[in-house]
Amino acid sequence: MPITDQELRELRGHAKQLRKDIIDVTFWAGGAHIGGALSLVEIMILLYYKYLHIDPDHPDMPERDRFILSKGHAGVGFAPMLARRGYFDFELLKDFNKFNSPFGMHLDGNKVKGADVSTGSLGHGLSMAVGMALGARLKGRSWRTYCVLGDGECNEGSVWEAAMAAAHYKTTNLITFVDRNKYSVDGPTETVMGIEPLGDKWRAFGFIVKEVDGHSYAALSQAIEEAQAETKAPVVIIAHTIKGKGVDFMEDDVRWHYGGLDSDKIVEAKRYIETAVIG
Repeated sequence: MPITDQELRELRGHAKQLRKDIIDVTFWAGGAHIGGALSLVEIMILLYYKYLHIDPDHPDMPERDRFILSKGHAGVGFAPMLARRGYFDFELLKDFNKFNSPFGMHLDGNKVKGADVSTGSLGHGLSMAVGMALGARLKGRSWRTYCVLGDGECNEGSVWEAAMAAAHYKTTNLITFVDRNKYSVDGPTETVMGIEPLGDKWRAFGFIVKEVDGHSYAALSQAIEEAQAETKAPVVIIAHTIKGKGVDFMEDDVRWHYGGLDSDKIVEAKRYIETAVIG
């Protein structure tokens, strides 16, 4: 169903909070992959506050939907998202990526409530997601699997092996996202290792492709609901986003793929987040 005005106000409020949380956790950690976490905010907010069938009080509920952040280095955004949804106390994130903390830069599924899998090297998430989707089918379960890839991650051959399997087995209970912020760690994706025409590649591998504004709740919502209703082939949603979205001095700047913040930058970043209207 279309997003109501009330839902839109609430989603924007949650997104502002998450962006501020990303700023704080990056500061506490001494540095993090902040740019790619900020580009994901609208996708994660929409999934976690509208679409995912989850119960933070029962994180291992068998019928829960599964979420895999394949671009796991954006854990600095994923961890506060889980905290705000009630999986654990937000204050625990003051030790993010520190010695003896359960929260590493890539979240560990054995240590972090709400994290369905552990992540590390890029290119593994979609393979795990296909396995989960097939598992649901074999068990006769109704839950869905959602997987978020980075666009630079699409250089990995394992992504395309998983895509072939997903299309071959028609895992329509799997919904894939590509965070198309157009940057990887070393620069623009098309300079480092071009991936265009990205949509045509996914189509060639048997996916139904939807390309949307990754910061528009309306566009993302429509794409998700169409993907949920699809019965012929798996769907990939290529979400066109902006690296560092929501913080003016970080936007479209590869230097903020990974970075740290001092107290002055925190104030500046939060001031922009508070005034920006996104989604």
